[in-house]
Amino acid sequence: MKRMQGPRGRSRSGRTPLLLLVLLLLSAPPAFAQRPTPAPPQTKSILITGGTVHVGDGRVIDEGAVGFRNGVIDYVGYAYGVVLKYDSIVDVKGQHVYPGFVAVDATLGLAEIDQARATDDLNETGDMTPEVRAITAYNTDSRIIPTVRNNGVLLAQIAPRTGTIAGTSCIVQLDAWDNQSAIVRADDGIHMTWPRAYQRTGWWAEPGETSAEKEDERSKQLRELRMVFAEAKAYKEWIRSNPTKVDIRKGALLGLFDGSKTLFVNASVAREIQEAVLFVKEMGIKKLVIVGGYDAWRVADLLRDNHVDVILRRLHSLPLRDDEDVDLPYRLPALLQARGIRFALSYTGDKERIGMRNLPFVAGTAAAYGLAKEEALASITLDAARILGIDSICGSLATGKQATLFVSTGDALDMRTNNVVHAFIQGRRISLADHQKALYRQYSERYGKP
Repeated sequence: MKRMQGPRGRSRSGRTPLLLLVLLLLSAPPAFAQRPTPAPPQTKSILITGGTVHVGDGRVIDEGAVGFRNGVIDYVGYAYGVVLKYDSIVDVKGQHVYPGFVAVDATLGLAEIDQARATDDLNETGDMTPEVRAITAYNTDSRIIPTVRNNGVLLAQIAPRTGTIAGTSCIVQLDAWDNQSAIVRADDGIHMTWPRAYQRTGWWAEPGETSAEKEDERSKQLRELRMVFAEAKAYKEWIRSNPTKVDIRKGALLGLFDGSKTLFVNASVAREIQEAVLFVKEMGIKKLVIVGGYDAWRVADLLRDNHVDVILRRLHSLPLRDDEDVDLPYRLPALLQARGIRFALSYTGDKERIGMRNLPFVAGTAAAYGLAKEEALASITLDAARILGIDSICGSLATGKQATLFVSTGDALDMRTNNVVHAFIQGRRISLADHQKALYRQYSERYGKP
């Protein structure tokens, strides 16, 4: 039976479906609102003064100050040495000032809910896809991003994952309207996984023996890799005389041969790392970074002689082998530092996006197992920025660099005292609201907790 209609197709109630939809949206609880609005550009100069300034390069300034205007730092030093005039002065006596933490090899904004395929842009079709660009899929509306900012993570390298050659990563700042306004570097490197030298059979509760992979299958993978890079190298010369005949897949690899892109190779055991270094030398690739790097300290001479940096896997993990010390993962940063290898810490692994806010506490663990506190800080600030090639604009508190920094009431590397109260990205004071805080306030009011 058809519902009786009034003028212009309205129901007898006079309400249109559109009006009902608007009313439903307006009645939605605030806890489920959109992410915080990105901050506008800095218009007034700001001086943060009186706190302990952790520069990021190993120096600590007690009763220090950091001043910035137009998004750029113009003073770092002792509070008593300030001579410039500032529109706004923020007194942070007894608190700590840090450069923004840098999350490397992250997947923030590429997937929201693992079980919802529509929110997952990690899984691409194909095994060799260097042309896939993370920046095109990066979602600034992710509700996870504000939660990681609340622990001081203000910059991130967004990296693709699937396949042997997964694609091209980007570097973003974490307060933007869209992916284009988030860009720090749109295409910074190619990410690939080196064919595994060993495989573990069984499942985690009853692992089988570690055995060598079938050499014929692995040799085939290595031949395919060598062919892909050899063709790209040849394409570099061919395209000069054929500029209109573009091959996007081969073209994505060209930056590796002139140093404008970095090759990030996921390799853990010593054999894989050695093979990757020798392969890069053979192919004429300028920059290599080992990702994972569990055994990197065992081949430190090779890495140091070839100027290879390391992005360490998450320290809060079990040892790779059954007969190793249970605390070996915690000591890996100190082992690399003692051998002169530059490294950064990542949080790559299970539930990495929702856990990315714990990145500073991974650095805190490194400080508890052999690294000096400021060296641990550098592994998620200046050294991370150096490995990514963005240290000229961020990674430490220095004049001329972007004002990307935050203030914590306590030690930001300690989960008990990390409490971010002010945060700035490119001089813009960003919101520290997120949906978790909104839910806390909502249910605190519901149950009468102050």
